[in-house]
Amino acid sequence: MDLVYWLMLLKAPNVGTRTFYKALKIFESPEQVFLASRDELKKCGIFRQETLDFIERNDTSLVQADLDWSKDNACHILTLIDNCYPEQLKTIYDPPPLLYVRGDASWLGLPQLAIVGSRNPSPGGKENAYEFAKYLSKLGIVITSGMASGIDANAHIGALKAGKPTIAICGTGLDRIYPAKHKSLAHQVSTKGALVSEFCIGTAPTATNFPRRNRIISGLSLGTLVIEANIKSGTMITARLAVEQGKEVFAIPGSIHNPLSQGCHQLIKQGAKLVENVDDILNELQIDLPKLSKQDNSNISKKIRTIIPLCY
Repeated sequence: MDLVYWLMLLKAPNVGTRTFYKALKIFESPEQVFLASRDELKKCGIFRQETLDFIERNDTSLVQADLDWSKDNACHILTLIDNCYPEQLKTIYDPPPLLYVRGDASWLGLPQLAIVGSRNPSPGGKENAYEFAKYLSKLGIVITSGMASGIDANAHIGALKAGKPTIAICGTGLDRIYPAKHKSLAHQVSTKGALVSEFCIGTAPTATNFPRRNRIISGLSLGTLVIEANIKSGTMITARLAVEQGKEVFAIPGSIHNPLSQGCHQLIKQGAKLVENVDDILNELQIDLPKLSKQDNSNISKKIRTIIPLCY
């Protein structure tokens, strides 16, 4: 029953993450918010008139779609206080109070690396995303991305090719697939890993959703690897958020004539780790994982140098 109140409070008008946590600090639980008198709610000074009216109506039918969705054994709604809620995400400034998960929620607690980049990458960029994801997955690092076209999709595919789980953070409700062409990929991810969203069931893709979901991509991960990005792009937002969260940022350099290299080069100038092979990432993360064989790592390095030389 307590989940109902978590869902209700998040659906209340004018209640974002900050207001939600202010309410928790004052009332200790979402349920206590709805049990409080209107005078008590007004006295705390954090709710607008429209919000007070919503709380007073206490119309639980508004969250029925979410509750019905969670009845599927593969579907879960995690509150911040659930044991399965990832500790790594709790450390960021504004962790989502709720996470919708389709798949195995236990994967969220494993060491993760975010791989992000352009929606329209070069063939070399696609191959780098695929190869890095595949080999890092083999070492036990879960690959996390946003299931967008381009770099994101190829990172997920690389992890799946290795027979390992991958996590996709979505900018919609998990009853919707965006982009629609990734329906098959989303099914594979949810079967072998997990689809994750902070957005309630029925939420459509809107422009404001995706920058918000980017903080979850970086927040869940120990570090973020950027593979091809324009300077003004959602990828650069993810990299900035990673820095603000105290996470490592990695970038693969490319040709000085390729506009998609400009974002990576700017990040490197600002202190991101220049990446040529898997060990460049592992040495920074300093987590206890088996090393790739010299032959495997050499193969990746050769591929990178063949695909995108540093300059012409």
